[in-house]
This record gives sequence, structure tokens and C-alpha cells, in this order.
Amino acid sequence: MNETSIQTRPNPAPVLADAAPQPCTTRFLYVRKVLKALASLRLTVFLFALSMVLVFCGTLAMMDHGLWATLTQYFRAFIAWIPLQVFVRLGQVFIGLPPSWNVPGSFPFPGGWSLGAALLVNLLAAHITRFRFTWKRAGILILHSGLILLMLSELVTGLFAVEGIMTIPLGGSSNYVENFDRLELAFVWPADAHHDHVVVVPDDLLRQGGTIHHAELPVDIDVVRYVGNCTLTEDPPPPTENLATRGFGLETGVVEQPLGRGVDPNQKRDMPAAYLALKDKKTGQALGVYLVSPWFSVPQKVEIGGTTYQLALRFRRSYRPFTFHLKELRYENYHGTNLAKEYASLIRVIDPEHGEDREVLIHMNHPFYYQGETFYQANVNATKAGEFTGLQAVRNPGWLLPYIACTMVSGGMALHFLILLRDFLRRKVMP
Repeated sequence: MNETSIQTRPNPAPVLADAAPQPCTTRFLYVRKVLKALASLRLTVFLFALSMVLVFCGTLAMMDHGLWATLTQYFRAFIAWIPLQVFVRLGQVFIGLPPSWNVPGSFPFPGGWSLGAALLVNLLAAHITRFRFTWKRAGILILHSGLILLMLSELVTGLFAVEGIMTIPLGGSSNYVENFDRLELAFVWPADAHHDHVVVVPDDLLRQGGTIHHAELPVDIDVVRYVGNCTLTEDPPPPTENLATRGFGLETGVVEQPLGRGVDPNQKRDMPAAYLALKDKKTGQALGVYLVSPWFSVPQKVEIGGTTYQLALRFRRSYRPFTFHLKELRYENYHGTNLAKEYASLIRVIDPEHGEDREVLIHMNHPFYYQGETFYQANVNATKAGEFTGLQAVRNPGWLLPYIACTMVSGGMALHFLILLRDFLRRKVMP
């Protein structure tokens, strides 16, 4: 009997070639890698470290610059140019470096807006890649949403907030607000019986120096000298040394003073001055050198081509479509002091565009809200020229956002704590 053995073996499994990645999947992988890199916790720590350095340098800078200048150059800027002198100032305070040391130069550093934007992207990327949207993380989600809203509120405030002072003489009227952190050189001449033409030059151009030429200006301007802060003296320099050849500069002189500093407890504002050489735009003929400064309470007259212009370096004005008329002024200080006890202004509001003509009383802790602005009773001045009220005008479309953000952060922290507490108690109770 023959035995026949049959040996079988399984057929080898077919080897399939790897499928080529689809373009859409490849793009998604690249996006996810980028998001993971942006969501890195190391990046978060690095950005916080840069923010601490920026705050440190900005604080040092206030030893030499005003609060507003530091705010705009460091914290409301994309790139902050940090001078090396700020570190010298640190050494002068703590290790006794000579006060005369001055190190020129500066280096670029991410400004407040750049760091804020980077932290916002880092937080959003972390939520997309790492955090699962479950009810147990509801507190964290609310907390982080509040932080995002807080950063956006600063952006809105920096871009759109406006603050200034409306000064009104007793029995007089005003329709403009002055910004005491900015100046402008103004040329004013009559257009008709009720209106004036006004052309202004920002003070930034005066600081840069050189020649200022514009089609709207009645003259060309050469900045002979610009002084960032000064006082005036009634003793003008000798004619051979006086830069001014016409106007108020023939009767007064300039005494240069140090710029105001953010650490100054008195917080006095800078009062600059400039010597300006005016030239005829057509012929180039010199029209004289004028001294201008906000110290001068009245503009000076300049004759150009048969037209009389008023020339003044003044705090920047922004005009309103309504007018405030000061009918009555009340003020009282605490006995024996200069501390205000009660300031109050009875204002007549005239707004033809909205049909408003009524009286309102503005006094301390009782502001007046009108057309998106808040008017606070800020100060009262009594001078030889008369009595004046100062109303602080504030327009900030994002004023409510910080309150909402802080409420969300506090609520998110409380909710997250309660969720963790509940889970902890459950584990303790359950066997």
C-alpha cells in the first residue's frame, strides 16, 4: 500500500505597496506640527521671560522719560528700541556708577503688542492641540477666555482710547479737548465772519528738525532749535546771541530744563519750545525767526503775503460737534489746605446736530456722559485772567472689557476649583 503524503502550506500574504499620502492629509500633518510648536510650554515660559525683561527695562526707562513716552515706546509698540543707558542707570542706583557715565546706542526688543500677540497665539494653539473640550475643563476654558479678552481690551484701549482736558472760562464756551501729551504747531487765519482756517504741524516733525514743507502750509519752516522742556525768562539773551528775530522771542528767553520722568512724584508735564525760521514758499525770502512755546497764553501774529496769521505751539486739539458753556462755577477746599473738597460746574450743552440745549451739573464723583464720552470734574483754576473749569474727557470703547475679563477669570478659577473639589470628595466617599 502506497502512502501518499500531501504537504500544504499557506499562500504567502500579498504585499501591498504603501499608499501615497493624500495632499489633504499631508497638509493637515504640517498644520498640526506647526500648531504643536506654537503651543509649546517652553515657548510660553520664554514669552513670559521676555515680558518680564520688557517690564523691567520699561521701568528703568521711566527714570529718564515720562510715563506716556514709556508707554508708547515700550508697551504699545511692536518693536521697542531699548537704549543701553537704562542699564547704566541701574548701575548708578545700585552699584554706584558715576552719574556722568553715558553709553550711546540701543538694541531692538519685542514690544508689548508683539509679546501680547505671541502669547495669544500660543494660548489658542494650546487649546486646539492639547485641551479637550469637556465639561470638566469648563473652568479652564472660561479662565483662558477671560485672559484672551483682557489682552484684546488693552489692544482696543491702545488704539481707540482718547483722553484730554476741556478748559472753559467762566461765562465762556469751548468745543474742543486738549491732549496734554501731544503738541501741534498751528497756523490760524479767518475764512469768514464765523469760521477760521486751521493748519497744524505735529510736534514729531518739529522734534526731527530740518525743513517742513507742505502744500497746505502758508510758509516753509526750518527748525532752528527744538527744546524738549523749558521755562521762560523775562531777560532775553543779547541780540547777538538771540536766535529769534521777530515776535515774542525778542522779549523773552528760554531756559532749558530736564525732561519729565515717570518716577517724578509731581508728574509735571513737559513744556517745549522751538525757534522756527519762516520762509516765503514762492520766493524763499526769509520772514524771520519766531520763538513758539505753549508757555505763551496767546498766539503771535505773523504777516505773510498781506494776510495776518496766528502762530502758536499748543497742546493738540480735537474738536467736537457740540459746545459746552460754563454758566456757574463752585469750588471749595478743605480749611487751611489746597485739597479739593467740592468742585462743581453748571454747564449748558448746545448740540444743534442732535437738538440738545440743556443744563447739566458736573461735580466730583458725578461725571456727565454724552455722545460716547465721559466728562469728569478734574480741576478749577482761578487766575488774573479769570476763573476756569477743567473737565477731563475720556472716550474708551473698550472700557467694559477689563471688568468682563476679570469676572471671567475669577469665575473660571472658582468653577475649576469646585469641579476638582467635587471629584476629590467623590473619591473619598466611594469605597
